[in-house]
Amino acid sequence: MTLFFQMVVPFTIAAVALWGMVRGVDVYNALIQGAGEGLGVLVKIIPAMVALMTAVYMLRASGVLEALGGLLAPFLTWLGVPPETVGLLLIRPVSGNAALGVGAELISTYGPDSSIGRTAAVMLGCTETTFYTVAVYFGAAGVKKTRYAIPAALCADVAAFLAAAWAVRWWFGI
Repeated sequence: MTLFFQMVVPFTIAAVALWGMVRGVDVYNALIQGAGEGLGVLVKIIPAMVALMTAVYMLRASGVLEALGGLLAPFLTWLGVPPETVGLLLIRPVSGNAALGVGAELISTYGPDSSIGRTAAVMLGCTETTFYTVAVYFGAAGVKKTRYAIPAALCADVAAFLAAAWAVRWWFGI
C-alpha cells in the first residue's frame, strides 16, 4: 500500500501529460509557460510576504503576542485552546503565508506530536485567510461593499479555531 501512495503523484503527472498529448497540446511548452507565470506571481507576492513576516516577527520579538497570549491565556485555556497559538489566531485571517510561518515556528518549537503542534496544524488546515479571500473574490466580482461578509467570515474563523482545538483534544485525548 505504501508503494501506491508513493506513486500517486508521478502517475498523476504522467496521466495529465498523456491526456494533454492525446488532445494535441504541446505539454512541454504549456509547462514552461505555466512555470513562467508562476514565477511572475511569486515576484509579486514576495514583498508582501517579507513585510508580513517582518511584522509578525517584530510583534513576537517585542513581546506583544506573548503579552496578548498572557492576557488571553485564562480565557483560551477555559475554551480549550492552547494560549501559545494566539499568534496564529491573530495572523491567520490576515496572511496565509505569515500564518504558515507562525505555524511552522510553533511546530518546530513544541514538536509536531505535541498538543500545540497538532492544534496549530489543524487550525491552519481548517481556516482561511479571510481578508485576502474577501478582497480577491469581491474585487473580481466588482463588489464594493462587503456588508456582513467579513464579520460572518471572522465568526467562521473563530468557530474553526475552537473546533480545531476541541478536535485535537478529543481525537488525541490531550
